[in-house]
Amino acid sequence: MSMLIVRSVAEIRAQIGHWRAAGDNIAVVPTMGALHEGHLSLVRAAKGRAKRVIVTLFVNPSQFNNAEDLARYPRDEAADSARLEAEHVDMLFAPDIAEMYPEGFATKVSVSRLSEGLCGAYRPGHFEGVATVVTKLLLQTQADSAFFGEKDYQQLSVIRRLACDLDIPVEIVGVPTVREADGLAMSSRNVRLSETARKQAPAMAEALRAAGVAIEAGRPVSSAADAAKTTLLTAGYSEVEYLELRDAETLEPVSKLDRPARLLAAGWLDGVRLIDNIAVLPAH
Repeated sequence: MSMLIVRSVAEIRAQIGHWRAAGDNIAVVPTMGALHEGHLSLVRAAKGRAKRVIVTLFVNPSQFNNAEDLARYPRDEAADSARLEAEHVDMLFAPDIAEMYPEGFATKVSVSRLSEGLCGAYRPGHFEGVATVVTKLLLQTQADSAFFGEKDYQQLSVIRRLACDLDIPVEIVGVPTVREADGLAMSSRNVRLSETARKQAPAMAEALRAAGVAIEAGRPVSSAADAAKTTLLTAGYSEVEYLELRDAETLEPVSKLDRPARLLAAGWLDGVRLIDNIAVLPAH
């Protein structure tokens, strides 16, 4: 059967009713389109967990704090549909803005603490927009499991918290970051890098990896982080917004590696904001 493309909540609910009646379990992969191998890794993980897989495609305006960034976000539904069809996805849910935010829409979902600091400090309102739209998508699709990439680690943490706090009966599954051959974390924004910047971009993954190894070997966290920031600026990044070690579960700052942690970074290169993170683990 070819992939269904639906654009309304009424349509998606009707189809889900048929699947549920047949005893099928359902997984969802929320995306904003511009699909790459990282997204497809989520789809494959979902297919390994559920009989039916729904991919959502919605460029959510409420999570952009920069109108220019929203306008420049890559969009190609036809190409995305072809990729998903090739992966044997059951349904593409591609609503328009009016379907997601009808006239009179007045509700926001806000997750405190986890959404503060890191990207939350530099993108005001971003995680409120993410939390609101993901809550809607989880409820609209009524999925048993939902798949998100670890590249957006703070986002993954926020979504896990909201699903728990709001008693949404869904398992939130994090999938490891997919990287290019040179280590750069796959991102829809990578296509906006110039040829020169694309060659400089992997410095973020390299700097994080070197800092993580140093911290695990006992180097002070602040010293390793400062060295990594210097590496990025030397490599051509115009700004490093943050490069910090945080608790892997709570995202609280970590000054001593005595529990599982995550080293997270965001920086600007060639007018494009890139983010990445790696796990940093204490010695057993």
